[in-house]
Amino acid sequence: MKSTKNQDLGFVRGRIRGGFIAMIGAYKFVTTEHSGMVQIILAFLLIFAGFYYKISATEWMLSIIVLSLVLAVEAANTAIEKLSDFVHDEHHDKIGFVKDIAAGAVWFAAMAALCVEIIIFAPKMFGFLWK
Repeated sequence: MKSTKNQDLGFVRGRIRGGFIAMIGAYKFVTTEHSGMVQIILAFLLIFAGFYYKISATEWMLSIIVLSLVLAVEAANTAIEKLSDFVHDEHHDKIGFVKDIAAGAVWFAAMAALCVEIIIFAPKMFGFLWK
């Protein structure tokens, strides 16, 4: 039986295969999980707003970083929840504690993204604050 581990494919082919697997995981996240769907819709709305308000290159970089951060943390949270449910499918206080902390990580990322996006878009939308 042939092994399909990335290390058996050689360095370059293994990295390419790993990249495809990662893209499949991202696709599964944004097409099967409601949190992923919401986050990707918000990301597209912010991208549209960025083009509409003609944000600067620096503002684009900051937006991309915080949007990616939220998507990544949300995906990790979903993975933790799925693994926790697989390990112990009934309510358990310790599993609940772990899930709550993972959800808290999403909250931190989302609040940071919200602050960055407000700083970028509020002056353009409302003509006040930082100019």
